[in-house]
Amino acid sequence: MTEYIKLIDVSKCTGCRGCQLACKQWNGLPAKQTVNYGTYQNPPDLQANTWTLIRFSEIADKDRVKWIFRKDGCMHCTDAACVKVCPSGALYHTDVGTVAVNTEKCIGCKECISACPFDIPRYDKATDKIYKCDLCYSRIKADLIPACAKACPTGAVTFGEKQVMLKKAHARAKELGGEASVYGDKFVGGTHVVYVLEEKPRVYGLPSKPSVPATIVIWKDILKPLSLIAAGGVIAGSLLHYIIHGPKLPDENNDKVGKGGE
Repeated sequence: MTEYIKLIDVSKCTGCRGCQLACKQWNGLPAKQTVNYGTYQNPPDLQANTWTLIRFSEIADKDRVKWIFRKDGCMHCTDAACVKVCPSGALYHTDVGTVAVNTEKCIGCKECISACPFDIPRYDKATDKIYKCDLCYSRIKADLIPACAKACPTGAVTFGEKQVMLKKAHARAKELGGEASVYGDKFVGGTHVVYVLEEKPRVYGLPSKPSVPATIVIWKDILKPLSLIAAGGVIAGSLLHYIIHGPKLPDENNDKVGKGGE
């Protein structure tokens, strides 16, 4: 299996939102009415119809204000909490390592929303389904790069094979120096979306140490298998009883009705 990575170099992002528009266009996601609330970031957050969002942040830089931008969307974790917790199998790993959604299987339980350390999946009340970026899986399978990478005019968003892109990311971080770092390759089994950041992760609204919640690990990897073993034991026991004693008759436990009442 060839794994791919989308690399986002925030130092090259100008906040043009070309990637945001390309995502909507390729996936047929209609825009919704929004309200200006004092920032150029629009819409205010990821939505069921907005899978890619350019986040705008203002930070104090000595005697001036510095604008920073970050393209937000699904990180496509190798150890994906959403996949672990999904009870219906709607969220799954593709053959290129990314995380996709089969909306036909989605039951709208919203467990993935609680589990995701990056706060990505979005629920649509109208359809009772969860939606998120699938890293343009259909394009990848057609030997095309994701729409967001195709539309980026500055090279801030690029796409390629995992090892090539990781090498490129670390070389770029070293070139930038200072606080620059690579983010994503060392958490949750490694993500298939990797950032080159100029500031600390928290400045961009990213968790410093994202991980699969312990409750999910305990349930999925320990308690659930035990419960399945227990359930299997009950089924096996019932089957063994059937083989040895045969089927249970309808009046088998109807005590003494026959002898005294015939």
